[in-house]
Amino acid sequence: MLEKIDHIGIAVFDLGNAAKIYEQAFCLQSEGIEYVPEQKVRVQKFKIGRTRIELLEPQSDDSPISKFLKKRGEGIHHICYAVSDLDVSIKKLKLRGLEFIGEPMSGSNNKRVIFIHPKSVSGVLIELVEIP
Repeated sequence: MLEKIDHIGIAVFDLGNAAKIYEQAFCLQSEGIEYVPEQKVRVQKFKIGRTRIELLEPQSDDSPISKFLKKRGEGIHHICYAVSDLDVSIKKLKLRGLEFIGEPMSGSNNKRVIFIHPKSVSGVLIELVEIP
C-alpha cells in the first residue's frame, strides 16, 4: 500500500530564512515555491534522492501550519507517503481502525491528498498522496 516516503513537511515561520539553511548548509537546490490554497501555505521543496523536504510557511492565521507553529514552534509537521490509489488506501485503513482528518483534497501540484489523524498512528501526522 505505502510505496515510498514522498516528503517530510517542516513548519517554518520564515520560508526565506529556512530555505537558506537547506541551500547553503546542505548545498541543495530548491525545486521552487508553490502556494497551496487548501492549506493556506507556501511550500518550498528540496529533493533528496527519491524524497523531498517541504518547508511550509503559513499565509494566514487560520492555516493549519499557523496553528501548529503557535502550539509547537518550528519543526517536523508531517510525513507523507505515496500511494497508487488513494480511495482504496483510505477504505483499507478505515477498516483497520485509522481515523482521517476531513476528506481527500487537492495538495501540492494538485495531487489528491488526505491526512491521517495523529491519534491513530502513535502521534505522527501522516499525509497520503496519490501518485498513480
